[in-house]
Amino acid sequence: MDLMDIQAPPQGAYAEADGVKYHYIELGEGSPTIFLHGGGPGCTGWSDFGQVAPLFAEDRRCFLVDILQYGKSAKPVIEGPMWDYHAAKTVALMDALGIDRADFVCNSWGGTIALNLAAKYPERVRSLVITGSMPVFHGPLAPLPEGGRRGRNARDRYYGGDGPSWEKMRDLMARLEWYDPEAIPDGTVTLRYEQSLDPEETALAGASDNPRGDWQDLSAELGRIQAPTLFFWAMYDAFLTPDYPLMLARMVPRGNLHVMSRASHHPQEERPYDYHSVVSGFLNQHHG
Repeated sequence: MDLMDIQAPPQGAYAEADGVKYHYIELGEGSPTIFLHGGGPGCTGWSDFGQVAPLFAEDRRCFLVDILQYGKSAKPVIEGPMWDYHAAKTVALMDALGIDRADFVCNSWGGTIALNLAAKYPERVRSLVITGSMPVFHGPLAPLPEGGRRGRNARDRYYGGDGPSWEKMRDLMARLEWYDPEAIPDGTVTLRYEQSLDPEETALAGASDNPRGDWQDLSAELGRIQAPTLFFWAMYDAFLTPDYPLMLARMVPRGNLHVMSRASHHPQEERPYDYHSVVSGFLNQHHG
């Protein structure tokens, strides 16, 4: 299998969790590991982790989850604190799947959900791997790029103007998610583009109110996280430079930081073998 040319997604499944329906893809056997994707247009569990998941599935039971409001999962309007909502629903999904405790491997949006979950439901999390997430609204030294709104601004540009297109999706990925634009597989662009046309996703993107819930700063929560946490960052992340996760790693009691060269916001796609090597090494440590 050529991991740099993403395959068609395998057959997924659905689970009812506290009144909402989740879609997920399950691979492999072993220690339960939940993968939560980023918040970019058209992102799904498979689009973000499909290239690297088969490596983890060799010795882990992997759940590639479509976060609510993405992919084939339900797209409810969220009211109240957004990360509290997602954390509670993710725990309900774990209950529905019979998972008492899991490792979490997460990108961007999904990582903030997992950090909040680890703070609020510590008994459900064995360890965390977090890439490109923004759980707090300040940096250690300087303001965050575009005031921390770079992702939302990119979404607005993608859906605005003449609307979504394959070319606009590739441009978004080239500017914000990949270090080497020439390496972006056409298949991944197509998966993301086609998913971004989902009528419910388009409606969420165009809503003038805030259907994603109220933004939360998790500064207070980070200090409560008991699980060992690896902040896995790319040297050239377009959203948050490596000084930011170093700050986060010091805020989490058992925080660690790894910075990867030659990658941007999606290192698990750009360098899947190296990503798997580092992340599996961390996950396989005795975390107790």
